[in-house]
Amino acid sequence: MNYLALLVPVALAMGFVGLLAFFWSLRSGQYDDLDGAAERILLDDEVDEGPLPDRVRDGTASRRQRSPKEDGESKLYSGVSNAKHG
Repeated sequence: MNYLALLVPVALAMGFVGLLAFFWSLRSGQYDDLDGAAERILLDDEVDEGPLPDRVRDGTASRRQRSPKEDGESKLYSGVSNAKHG
């Protein structure tokens, strides 16, 4: 029964801390616009960034990003079978 004298106040303190965190999030506006993020993903961006840079041609791609033909090697790469690359 001595353990209940310790566990009950600890549980109450944890509940109080959780309640304080909930009220803090309410006050800081975390729950103001719940549907906004879900709707923003459906909208197109107005700024067109253009094509991505070709990092293999620039020489800035790592060895994992290059294909065996570009490296002149015929090693087994992760996710690629040897049958394709010879």
